[in-house]
Amino acid sequence: MKDQLLQHLRLLKLPGIREHLDARLMEAEANNLSHLEFLSMLMTDELDLRTTRRIDRLIRHASLGSEMTLESFDWAFNPSINAKLIKGLATCRFIERSEGIILLGPTGTGKTHLAKAIAHKACRLMFSVAYFSSNQLFADMARADLQNRLPLLLKRLLRVDLLIIDDFGLKSIDQISAERFYAIVDGRFRSKSIILTANRAITDWPGLFPDPIIANAIMDRVAHTSHQIVIKGQSYRKKLKVKTDEEPS
Repeated sequence: MKDQLLQHLRLLKLPGIREHLDARLMEAEANNLSHLEFLSMLMTDELDLRTTRRIDRLIRHASLGSEMTLESFDWAFNPSINAKLIKGLATCRFIERSEGIILLGPTGTGKTHLAKAIAHKACRLMFSVAYFSSNQLFADMARADLQNRLPLLLKRLLRVDLLIIDDFGLKSIDQISAERFYAIVDGRFRSKSIILTANRAITDWPGLFPDPIIANAIMDRVAHTSHQIVIKGQSYRKKLKVKTDEEPS
């Protein structure tokens, strides 16, 4: 009978129930649980497993990696970072309001880590996320255009709940890339969220674009609904290097 039940659970694709069945049978017998209580526990096991798997898929598809989370962030290294503000944004209500975040500051001050950490929280709350470095994004769009896949890529970039563009503004943007970037920003305006990280001040951004009209349109949409966070301080990597160099050999 049990073997047949396990086979049915396998055919019905209920691995959470199948994996916990023995433990739940013992628990039900030991505590004299009712049929409804027993069934409720089994359903909870299945839902918990499906939730965990879905979160894992969201994180994997977002290309976030696993190491940059709020739990792993070293808040002590840079007291200028407003931890309360960051943790408030990590509730992801800004995604529900279709707002954005702009993280500005020198290289190595934690912008990428914080952006990915907020994205991890978003995945745990079942929001879809896509992470790109700016160079990667523009290169992927150019490659997709050559392969006649640009409409599909743009569809994904417009559909995902949270789009992260890291290291924006490292170099000037050509006209075609600027037009594609505008299509993304305009398509997501007031409907989806974007996180941008950059080493340059926002006032320097218009000079990255060849066309001032497109630059102004992008700036207006990006800055209009975004939380702007300026991070100061030295590079965390530089501090680690100094500490390592000072350690006795």
